[in-house]
Amino acid sequence: MAGEPRKSFLLRIDPKLWSEVEAWAQEDLRSVNGQIEFLLKQAVARRKNQAPPADESGN
Repeated sequence: MAGEPRKSFLLRIDPKLWSEVEAWAQEDLRSVNGQIEFLLKQAVARRKNQAPPADESGN
């Protein structure tokens, strides 16, 4: 991923959640964008290390 261009997209987010993420980013000395990317990377890594959830149809 290092040499690939970054993907831009519009994110609609609740203002209260934005404020929480913004404060958290400041504590971690990151931009809000950097904080969101950090959190998404953590979530993806966690998901890869877990068994996939059973789908709701029971299959």
